[in-house]
Amino acid sequence: MRTSPGYPQSNGKLERWHRTLKTNAIRPRSPADADEARRLIRDFVDHYNNHRLHSDIGYVTLSDKLAGREREIWALRDQRLETAH
Repeated sequence: MRTSPGYPQSNGKLERWHRTLKTNAIRPRSPADADEARRLIRDFVDHYNNHRLHSDIGYVTLSDKLAGREREIWALRDQRLETAH
């Protein structure tokens, strides 16, 4: 997708991702150099995609959603809730 230079409003989703990355990965840890910044970003992206539960997609990870495992996960949760009662 091409956007107008100097006009970030035309690419809101990517700008939001950059803000999330800066707020959660870069600023709290203040990397000393570019290599450390790359490591922080790599670790954050791994966590975001493979470990963080996303409320907008039913509290599953992005990797589970992309693999089509969300219904299986929801069914297992429902089963555990029924067993707990």
